Amino acid sequence: MGKRLNINGNDFIRMVEAGALQLKTNADKVNALNVFPVPDGDTGTNMNLTLTSGVEELRRRPSEHLGKAAEALAKGLLMGARGNSGVILSQLFRGFSKAVADHESADARLFAAALQSGVDMAYKAVVRPVEGTILTVAKEAAKRAGHVAKRTSNVGVVMREVLAGGGEALARTPELLPVLKQVGVVDSGGQGLIYIYEGFASALEALEGEPELPGVPYAAFGTESIDVSFEAERPLPAAYEHGAEPGRAQAKLATEDIEFGYCTEFIVTLNPAKLAGRPFDEERFRRELSQFGDSLLVVADEDLVKVHIHAEYPGSVMNHAQTFGELSRIKIENMRDQHAHLLREEAPGLHISAADLPKEAAMAVKQEAAMAAKRYGFVAVSAGEGISAIFRSLGVDEILPGGQTMNPSTEDIVKSIGKVDAQTVFVLPNNSNIIMAAQQAVELVENKQVIVIPSKSIPQGIAAALAFQEHAAPEENADEMQQALQQVQSGQVTYAVRDTQMDGMDIRQGDYIGIHNGKIVVSEPDCVASCRSLIDRMAESGAEIVTLYSGEDASEDMTRRLIEYVEQTYPELELEVHSGGQPLYYYIISAE
Repeated sequence: MGKRLNINGNDFIRMVEAGALQLKTNADKVNALNVFPVPDGDTGTNMNLTLTSGVEELRRRPSEHLGKAAEALAKGLLMGARGNSGVILSQLFRGFSKAVADHESADARLFAAALQSGVDMAYKAVVRPVEGTILTVAKEAAKRAGHVAKRTSNVGVVMREVLAGGGEALARTPELLPVLKQVGVVDSGGQGLIYIYEGFASALEALEGEPELPGVPYAAFGTESIDVSFEAERPLPAAYEHGAEPGRAQAKLATEDIEFGYCTEFIVTLNPAKLAGRPFDEERFRRELSQFGDSLLVVADEDLVKVHIHAEYPGSVMNHAQTFGELSRIKIENMRDQHAHLLREEAPGLHISAADLPKEAAMAVKQEAAMAAKRYGFVAVSAGEGISAIFRSLGVDEILPGGQTMNPSTEDIVKSIGKVDAQTVFVLPNNSNIIMAAQQAVELVENKQVIVIPSKSIPQGIAAALAFQEHAAPEENADEMQQALQQVQSGQVTYAVRDTQMDGMDIRQGDYIGIHNGKIVVSEPDCVASCRSLIDRMAESGAEIVTLYSGEDASEDMTRRLIEYVEQTYPELELEVHSGGQPLYYYIISAE
């Protein structure tokens, strides 16, 4: 076996491909390590989708130059990051990328230093780092790499020690994070990272038997045949399917009223020869493209520009963009065809034109058009038709499907922000696992102020939206909305997917568990009994208003029995009931 002292871009691509395949193969195992025995443990899914986005970017921009390959991976991870684990993963390799940016290849010491650079960046990205998580595993693995790199110049040897050190750190996570010890599992994000590192190590082991050939093109390695795409074994809830919400505003407009008919997306790889020695000016490029349409989004880095625009003549847009570089990932969708299909779904056999609108609806359409470049706008993550309708009634402009089971990516959030034509856009993640991706999106949006309100639940998001004041300054609104988060209690009722013990409770698979402000407090074999116990706990805290949001699996009889219980047991409470339609959670409960 030969000794692979250095790795170049081609080697790195093979490592990433192997790591992605190993993670994909074991994504369900990572999901199963979720501490809460709820049906939406999605760490493995989030990490897999994030890494898949990185691999796709690598395949579009392969390079034998290590720095360029690492930069492509970091870009793909950044845009595709989902959930806290995905965001941290993207930061780990963003730091790695910066450390090797100017290097065609890396020896053992540089490789170890790059891993440490990734750890440093990931820790900076987390407001309050918690040990016993993926951060700890990455930190200990990088520390082991630094020690070993002083004694060997072989990157393969260092990677094997990285895997060993990370594995030992993973085994210790239950000692650092009591909830892991209580449940008897290791940290799920840390386990996901170990699977990635296993792929890295196996790729380097295979490479040790091959000569180093820096000039061999990427395609010669045959890694394009590896499929790292992810398809969930269970179908997504209907609430997450594109166009699942009935009664959409688009159905009130005629197809011929669409001014710019083609949703156009592509990536420009900047070409120095075409730039003719002048630096690329992102703001000027954005202004130039704006003449071709609306809903324009431009995200750029040193040599890559991502464009989204609604245009009437996509060819004109691409012709102009092509004067700056080469085009790839081109996607053009005919929105008039999509709209006509939507109308057929909404009202089969009927044609709706602007003249058919009631006077009030026509006025609303005009008012909506007049809101262009308004002062404030909102993006909210929501699951369930009923809950989404509530957010819309509170003035939310863009509803981003997601939450439990499927966290939107950083890119998804950036796109939603881009659709809101407002000077300041507030983002309501409404899930603790989406907050970091939302905060990361802020860095990618220009020409408008973006403020993330760190709502961890649907009740918190609704409370924040209610606290908004149109005439207050952005900072005042942010303060008021964040204060509102503290004034509401959040409850959820779902089912347990496995047996476990937690906080002195014996939880059995199939039991209905009640979660109060993020902590499991009730486990009952009957759903209504679990809801009653959860309401009791929330009412004891001095609540005056209780709101029930029934999920798609909650029956009318269950809801009726809960209403009767609250009215009889707590006659002083004001009770509101809404059909939320959320998947997996029979009830979401708010108490104020």
